[in-house]
Amino acid sequence: MVVFDTSVLLLVLDPNAKVPDDPVTGESVEKAAERIQHLITNLTADKKKIVIPTPVLSEVLVHAGDAMQSYLDQLNEQSVFRIAHFDQKAAIECALSMRDAILRGGHRIDAANPDVSKTKIKFDRQIVAIAKAEGAHTVYADDLDVYNYARRAGLVAFRTVELDLPPEDPQGALEL
Repeated sequence: MVVFDTSVLLLVLDPNAKVPDDPVTGESVEKAAERIQHLITNLTADKKKIVIPTPVLSEVLVHAGDAMQSYLDQLNEQSVFRIAHFDQKAAIECALSMRDAILRGGHRIDAANPDVSKTKIKFDRQIVAIAKAEGAHTVYADDLDVYNYARRAGLVAFRTVELDLPPEDPQGALEL
């Protein structure tokens, strides 16, 4: 079982979604949406579930506008996706994570940006807490905070740039 963060899920749902930047080069990730689709194809073939935490769903839907129902339909009609709630088990995971951060120096101790709001920190930690509570082993996120929180929580984390490119079509395309 794996978890998608907002930036990754948007690449699935919205063809106009902002492509993340490669943290090394600063350039847009080449074929970002194609990398995610290739990942989904492989996860589906392996009969793995993609968990969408409700905080991620909420972030995606905030700016969906008229596409809201289309996004929901895509997620609900594909058996590979499962929406996961912030339940009691996730609340406990989140509380433990927050308490650990406070004991080590404060809410912002692990944040990529020390000026980030407490609300964002809590939201991001909720996403990772849901991943842990659901038994996920991997988180896919281009948000550096979610990525780092996942790794700190003992989960494997990948950015879009780290995903395999889909194989090239051996037939190739002919220019006419």
